Amino acid sequence: MSSKTKIVVLHMKEVIYTGIFVVFAIVLAVLLFMMFGKNKEADPASADAVYHAGVYTSPITLNDNTFDVEVTVDEDHINSISLKNLSETTTAMYPLMEPALDALSTQICQSQSTENITYSEENKYTSMLLLDAINKALDKARITE
Repeated sequence: MSSKTKIVVLHMKEVIYTGIFVVFAIVLAVLLFMMFGKNKEADPASADAVYHAGVYTSPITLNDNTFDVEVTVDEDHINSISLKNLSETTTAMYPLMEPALDALSTQICQSQSTENITYSEENKYTSMLLLDAINKALDKARITE
């Protein structure tokens, strides 16, 4: 039986580089799997979400005066409704605008809906105008599937 002894010489530098590249390849494979793999469990909070959280506006124009109705929502609640960019001229010309919005805002934030909102006869058209703008802003915020 003839046995020839073979001696293999490994340079330490090559072993270290190979080890680093193997670790790097494993980390890269795990990251790619996590990023592009199927996510089996859905986020339970997003399943119940009604709105994209944020601040949404809808413009109202009255006699060349433009101002915005601003609606602030989180995933499932209407938090606040306010008027933005309302000039003093518009406030003087339309004095029922702010009281009408305050009444609507209170009802909408309590009921979390624009359905079955009541308003007085003296603010009927102002309230309808504001309610239309609020609905447009909520439509922008609403999650569509």
